[in-house]
Amino acid sequence: MLEVRIGQMLRERGLTLAVAESCTGGLLGMRITEVPGASDYFRGGVIAYSNAVKERVLGVSRAVLETKGAVSAECAQAMAEGVRRLLQADLALAITGIAGPTGGTPEKPVGLVYVALAHAEGVVVERHEFHGSRQGVRWSAAEAALALLQRFLEGG
Repeated sequence: MLEVRIGQMLRERGLTLAVAESCTGGLLGMRITEVPGASDYFRGGVIAYSNAVKERVLGVSRAVLETKGAVSAECAQAMAEGVRRLLQADLALAITGIAGPTGGTPEKPVGLVYVALAHAEGVVVERHEFHGSRQGVRWSAAEAALALLQRFLEGG
């Protein structure tokens, strides 16, 4: 399980982690806290399901939400930066997307997810398109965020 290996790497390096989640609704935080001893490195998370929470709590600008949308690379980046700052963590993951089965458009289909990792030197954002059920999209999104963090911690 990715969350176990990531926990070991965070603990070994003395790094802390925070998360900001939209479409996954807490699934990422749940997976991280399933690991015994996660309190050594996990600061916490924000479930920012509404744009108002993204803006007021995480500091996502209204301009980003109005011009790019909540499901965008720019929003994912701002969410990651915001939760990293808010919870004073070394690293932060963010997820925003459309889990479905409704809500998609031709430009932003169901299954479109952005994951972001904020760290001291900047932010990495990835775009994914997952297929399957709502639960499958949500699980895949959390898995993609964990995989992004693992690659970063392994230096790749």
